[in-house]
Amino acid sequence: MNNSRLEAFSDGVIAIIITIMVLELKVPHGDTLRALAPLLPNFLSYVLSFIYVGIYWNNHHHMLHTCESVTGRILWANLHLLFWLSLFPVTTAWIGENHAAAAPAALYGVVLLMAAIAYWMLQQSIIAAQGSDSLLKKAVGVDWKGKISPIIYLLGIAAAFFVSPQVAQTLYLLAALLWLVPDRRIEKVLIRA
Repeated sequence: MNNSRLEAFSDGVIAIIITIMVLELKVPHGDTLRALAPLLPNFLSYVLSFIYVGIYWNNHHHMLHTCESVTGRILWANLHLLFWLSLFPVTTAWIGENHAAAAPAALYGVVLLMAAIAYWMLQQSIIAAQGSDSLLKKAVGVDWKGKISPIIYLLGIAAAFFVSPQVAQTLYLLAALLWLVPDRRIEKVLIRA
């Protein structure tokens, strides 16, 4: 099987995830700019989650372009990733409504951590299917961002309980900023291939 069907399905699921997240944003009660103030935590959590989903969509797109054929293992690894991404709307809404509480901040970090692990598992499944000369394996290289992000998520989860939810959220923002600059490793390998 080629990767076009897998990519189309994944794109559809990701589009639905973003749609559900935006539908959680409520209309302000009032007609002045001050009416927006109570909605700011929800909006900021939406922005952060939108950035994360966009990062995953972008990197997923590039990763699938290195995939010559899709195996059952790749399909299941992809579904595993989509499962964790599908939890973004719930955790986004919960942290937005309870931005000063530890449990929502920690759960948001758990979902980020599990999505990162699922992405790594998908990446490893593609590399295993493509063999030791895999384009993806060549592109991934050291992958310092992929190694440091889970550490940041773990620190954020701990910080939510032992420091403050705001410190946890700042750590999650920091990890997103690491990935905001597009990763060109896969593009460079594809150009050379």
